[in-house]
Amino acid sequence: MILSGEEIRAQLGTNIVIDPFDEARLNPNSYNLTLHNELMIYEEVELDMRKPNRVRRFAIPAEGLVIQPHQLYLGRTVERTETRNFVPMIEGRSSIGRLGLFVHVTAGFGDVGFRGFWTLEMFAIQPVRIYPGVPICQIFYHEIRGAITEYNSDKYQDNTDIQPSLLFKELDPTRRHDPQMKLPFGMEQPGN
Repeated sequence: MILSGEEIRAQLGTNIVIDPFDEARLNPNSYNLTLHNELMIYEEVELDMRKPNRVRRFAIPAEGLVIQPHQLYLGRTVERTETRNFVPMIEGRSSIGRLGLFVHVTAGFGDVGFRGFWTLEMFAIQPVRIYPGVPICQIFYHEIRGAITEYNSDKYQDNTDIQPSLLFKELDPTRRHDPQMKLPFGMEQPGN
């Protein structure tokens, strides 16, 4: 069962956090999340699941940025969310989809207990100009039945930025909990 917009509002501050929250972005059964002003692209031609891949970060100017087909762009939402006792999911808005812009390749499914910003895996069918702050996707919430074990990951939980793939942490257990592990240029967290 999907929560209505009224139920999303009723759960704010307890089971749902959307920060910042703007009443105007609340829909009948979802909430519109907006695009942050930075993007990231992989610099590698061939990506390797077992290693951190180099990335390049750049800003989306106020006049917009044309993104090109055959290129994956990683972005993030302006809003930070937290979800307890519900399953959060994101989908592209229909107006965005009608421009041929995918906002997630496969990762629109969230976990109970997720806290952080949503990384968007954006891919365009044809060149399309995007803008910072545009309502890019919508978050909605499913009820869940049965005992709940909240999401707890050293990869993406409590993220503060765009998150490139950290699959290598799963595939190479020696890197999983190494606080001295150096990430390639462009993958450093702000302030590090």
